[in-house]
Amino acid sequence: MRAPRGARTRIRVLLACLPVLAVVLGLVLWATAGGDRTERRADHPSTPRPAVAHRADRPSIVPRARWLGDAARSQPPARYDDRVVAVFVHHTDSPNDYDCAETPRIIRYLYAGQTGGRDWDDIGYNFLVDRCGTIYEGRAGGVDRPVTGAHTQGFNHRTAGIAAIGTFTAGVPVPRAMTDAIAALAAWKLGLADVDPRGGVHLRSSNSHSRYPAGTTVLLPALAGHSDGYMTTCPGAALAERLPAIREAAARLQGRS
Repeated sequence: MRAPRGARTRIRVLLACLPVLAVVLGLVLWATAGGDRTERRADHPSTPRPAVAHRADRPSIVPRARWLGDAARSQPPARYDDRVVAVFVHHTDSPNDYDCAETPRIIRYLYAGQTGGRDWDDIGYNFLVDRCGTIYEGRAGGVDRPVTGAHTQGFNHRTAGIAAIGTFTAGVPVPRAMTDAIAALAAWKLGLADVDPRGGVHLRSSNSHSRYPAGTTVLLPALAGHSDGYMTTCPGAALAERLPAIREAAARLQGRS
């Protein structure tokens, strides 16, 4: 038996509305579920990465473009390690009686000797410091990054080389501005990996021309002299004598007691 015409009309309207009602119901359920998910995420927030505890402020660093000018030679891309865990201090074995305005010219001379006479791909030191305490970027690749240098035979990986411009053999005065700058630079660079400048780190020799056969893992100072890793008198007896005080100053800059 057929339903009356009015009833059939009402049934058609109801059937037409069902898809719309289904969509509305689906949106309500989706919103509700989404709200639950949001609340669950809030109840279980992701664990934040721990901050490095002993960072030091980055000191002012003169970019290499300021000393290199148009003297740049063609060179391969910079190489990098995962981080810097030690610093080696050097001296450049050059005259001490320079005017600090001459420092860019002196670094260009060192660069020319290492890339020309020694046929290196770049200057070996990551940083250089003059007697007035001005810090210069040395090797290319970015001062904030762990650039692999060419400063300490066997121990260039995971380290940075800081060269004091001058010759600091026994009895030669070492300018306070220079040692303060070395301490500030080491504190910042080692602080990026939360390394105490007064401590020791394990490094693996990559070259048997160092003090240790290739493959040997040794404990070296985190803030070391060149002679700690290589058979040399560098950084000079006078500067080597100042290293304990530089370590202490760097640790204070990192906020260590």
